[in-house]
Amino acid sequence: MSASRYQRIAAQASALGCRHFRDVPLSAHTTWRIGGPADLMLVPPDVGQLAPLLALLSREELPVLVIGAGSNLLFSDAGVRGVVIKIESNLSRISIEGNRVTAEAGAWIPRLARNSAAAGLTGLEHAIGIPGTLGGLLVMNGGSRRENIGSRIVAVDALTMQGEAVRLSREECRFGYRTSLFQKGGLVVVRGELELEAGDRRTIRRDMLSILRERRAKFPLKEPSCGSVFLSDQALFPQAGPPGKLIEDAGLKGVSLGDAQVSTRHANFIVNRGRATSREVASLICLVREKVAAASGVALNCEVRYVDEQCRLTAVPRGE
Repeated sequence: MSASRYQRIAAQASALGCRHFRDVPLSAHTTWRIGGPADLMLVPPDVGQLAPLLALLSREELPVLVIGAGSNLLFSDAGVRGVVIKIESNLSRISIEGNRVTAEAGAWIPRLARNSAAAGLTGLEHAIGIPGTLGGLLVMNGGSRRENIGSRIVAVDALTMQGEAVRLSREECRFGYRTSLFQKGGLVVVRGELELEAGDRRTIRRDMLSILRERRAKFPLKEPSCGSVFLSDQALFPQAGPPGKLIEDAGLKGVSLGDAQVSTRHANFIVNRGRATSREVASLICLVREKVAAASGVALNCEVRYVDEQCRLTAVPRGE
């Protein structure tokens, strides 16, 4: 992006109350701590400014990507030649009325789960340890312990890339196992309305503490990662087992390429041991898929989405 164009867009974004940053290292905005610089990062002050910001960028015909915690993204080492909109805690309001919970896209998932539990509502215990925002969780229809956020959704408010508001029912969101309509692009999640059930606060709290203890015991939480790399095929699970077992059985636990390593703690995690690159992670993902397919006949599919230099979300490439 030329200096003059950057200055013009930054000035217009500032008029909307957005903070703006040039040549931001995306490694600072993903849980993997990997990624080159973004030409421009914009941080809107609240939900109300997101629509005019998207309209502005649409008129400028710039590539745009909206991110939250960056917990499921692998950015190119070259960064992106476009605009990254960062949804932060100022877009994270949560309100609870009866058994209905409404939360903005930037709401931190553990906080959403705790607030629901404090209100005596059950249904989000499985999400207590997920390090991400509601927007990202809805895009992936994420969850844990065989549960997913989509099953609790009543409706989702979103914006088109031109800033037009739309409201989608649960059915219209097309939630499936780790998938949703939002993965097709063209829509930015603004908030979600969930329906939970009344429960016993002490029981809910006990279940959440148990889940957190289990996660601390199983997962490499102190090393940068994206969480689970590969999807658990629900059709194959009863016979083949989870991806971590397949990877471990193929002798890949602890295998490294550069600073990217199949975790020695849980084989469905790839951790950054210090200075891992996107290329190393992509190559390691490719190696794992090839070795598991040879050993078991199972084709592993990635949860991870790759962001290329043109700001496009794609499948993880073969070694980038």
